Amino acid sequence: MRLEIDNLELLFLRQNWLWFWVWFLFLTIIFVWSEIQWLFLPTYESVSHSLPLLLPTTVFLCPLSPTLSSSSTLPLHAHSVSTLLPRAIAPSLSAPRPPSKPPLLQNVVIIGSGPAGYTAAIYAARANLKPVVFEGYQVGGVPGGQLMTTTEVENFPGFPDGITGPDLMDRMRRQAERWGAELFQEDVEHIDVRSNPFTIQSSEREVKCHSVIFATGATAKRLRLPREDEFWSRGISACAICDGASPLFKGQVLAVVGGGDTATEEAIYLTKYARHVHLLVRRDQLRASKAMQDSKFLVLAEISHGGSNCYLDCGSLCTNEQFVNYRECFRVYNNPNITLHFNTEAVDVVSNTKGQMSGILTRRIDTGEESVLEAKGLFYGIGHSPNSQLLQGQVELDSSGYVLVEEGTAKTSVEGVFAAGDVQDHEWRQAVTAAGSGCIAALSVERYLVRNDLLVEFHQPQTEEVKKELTDRDIQEGFDITLTKHKGQYALRKLYHESPRLICVLYTSPTCGPCRTLKPILSKVIDEFDQNVHFIEIDIEEDPEIAEAAGIMGTPCVQFFKNKEMLRTISGVKMKREYREFIEANK
Repeated sequence: MRLEIDNLELLFLRQNWLWFWVWFLFLTIIFVWSEIQWLFLPTYESVSHSLPLLLPTTVFLCPLSPTLSSSSTLPLHAHSVSTLLPRAIAPSLSAPRPPSKPPLLQNVVIIGSGPAGYTAAIYAARANLKPVVFEGYQVGGVPGGQLMTTTEVENFPGFPDGITGPDLMDRMRRQAERWGAELFQEDVEHIDVRSNPFTIQSSEREVKCHSVIFATGATAKRLRLPREDEFWSRGISACAICDGASPLFKGQVLAVVGGGDTATEEAIYLTKYARHVHLLVRRDQLRASKAMQDSKFLVLAEISHGGSNCYLDCGSLCTNEQFVNYRECFRVYNNPNITLHFNTEAVDVVSNTKGQMSGILTRRIDTGEESVLEAKGLFYGIGHSPNSQLLQGQVELDSSGYVLVEEGTAKTSVEGVFAAGDVQDHEWRQAVTAAGSGCIAALSVERYLVRNDLLVEFHQPQTEEVKKELTDRDIQEGFDITLTKHKGQYALRKLYHESPRLICVLYTSPTCGPCRTLKPILSKVIDEFDQNVHFIEIDIEEDPEIAEAAGIMGTPCVQFFKNKEMLRTISGVKMKREYREFIEANK
C-alpha cells in the first residue's frame, strides 16, 4: 500500500514539474516575440496594434510552488502585457507619439556657381559649414557662370600657360565637392529672406537656412532686333565658344557686335572656323583691355576704318586721331580675317528665300546710312545684366539691378544675406575678383553664424571625385542595341532605323562649356527611363555631316526622334524636369 502511495506522489510531482516547464517555455516565447516585434515594427502604433491580436490583455502566471492539487483555487498573479515586454516598449503603448522633429536648418546656402560661388563653397566647406550649393542657370546662365563660355583665361593666377574657362570651373567644382559641399544642378525659383530662417525653393526641393550667399552672376545682354527671336540659335547667338564650331558656320562670313573684351575675344575665336569676321563697334574706338588689343607680333597692320585706311605699328602714333592714346598694336587689327566697322550698329538681320540668315542690316551712327553686310551668323558681345531678380523687393539694389553691399564686404542690406561676384560688381568683373569676393562672403558667413550662436559644424571625410564622362560603349564593347547610351554617328544611324524606343540625341563640341553641364543632367534623366529611351552623343567636330544634316546651329542641342520622325529640338541647357516631362509623355 505504501508503495502505491509513493508512486502516486511521484507521478503527481512529475506532472507538477511538467506544468512548470510548459509555463516557462510559454513565457520565454512571449519575451522573444516581443523583442522581435520591437526590432521589426518601427512605429509605436504598429506595436500596440499588433500585440492584442496575439495576446490577451492579461496573462496569468502559475505560482512556482512545489505542489499543486488539481482542485486548488489559489489566486493567480496577474500581470499586464507591459510586464512581459522590454522596458523600452512598455511605456510607448500608452504614451502619445512624440512630435516629429523640424527639418534640419542648413548653415548656409550658396545660390549660383562660377568663380564666386565655387570659391565660397570651398571656403565654407573647409570651415565645416557643409554648404548647400544650387549651381542653377537662372535667366539663361549655366552652372559655372560666364567662364563656361570663355575660350582662354590667361590672367588667372597659377596658370602660366593659360586655361580654358570650362576647365577652370571644373577644377573649382571638384575642389568644392572634395571638401564636402553639397552641389545641386538646379534652378532656384523662389527665395524668402524677409525673416530668419531663410527659405530657398528650387525646382526640386525646399531648404531652410541661417545664411545665404548670392552669387548668380550676370547674363549676356541682347540687342532685341526685330527678327532676333526668329533667328535665335539659327544664326544669332551670345556664345561664340558654344556655337562657333557649328558646321553651318564653318567657312562662312560671320559678324560680332561689341567693342569690349567679350566682343574682341569672340571675334578672334571665330576666325578658327569662319572665312572672315566683321566686328561692329558703335563707338569710334575699342573699349577692350590693352591685353586684348595688344598684338603678339611687332608688325605693321592695315585696318579698315569706315572706308579709309589707318596704319599702326608698335610704339608709333596712329594717323587717325581716334587712336592717338593707343600706344600698342591691336590683336584684332593684326588679324587679316577680322574687319572692324566703327560707328556702326546692327539694325536687323536679313534672310534669303529659304528662310536662312544671309546678312545684317547695319546703320552708320555718324551718317545714318544703312547697308546690308553679308554674314551667315551674328554673335553678341555687348555686356551683361546682373541676375538679381530673385532678390528684388527683399534687399537693396542699385538702378541697374546690381546688389548693393557694404564697401569692402559682402554684406547686403539684410543681415545674414551676402552677395559675391558679378551680381554685385559692375566695375571690375574679373574672374579673380569674383573668386576673392566669394572668399570674403564665406568668411563673413562663418563669423555671422558664430556671433549669433547659429553655427553647427559638420565634420566630413574628404571624398574623391567619382564623376565620370560618358563612356563610348560603341568603341569599347561594340555596338549593342540593348544598351541605353551610345556615341557616334554609327549608333545614331542604327538606332534611327531599328529602335522602337524614343531616341534622345545630344550634340556637343569639345570647347563647349554648357555641354559639360548638360551631359550629367541629361544622363541622370535618361537613367530614370532606362528601358524606354536610347541616348546618343554626337560630337559635331567628329561628325560634322550629321550635325549639318540635322541643322545644328550651336551646342549643346538636344533632338528627340521616334519612328524616324523628329519630335522636338531643345537648344541650350534646360532644367531636368523639362527633359523628364517630354520623355515621360513620349516614351
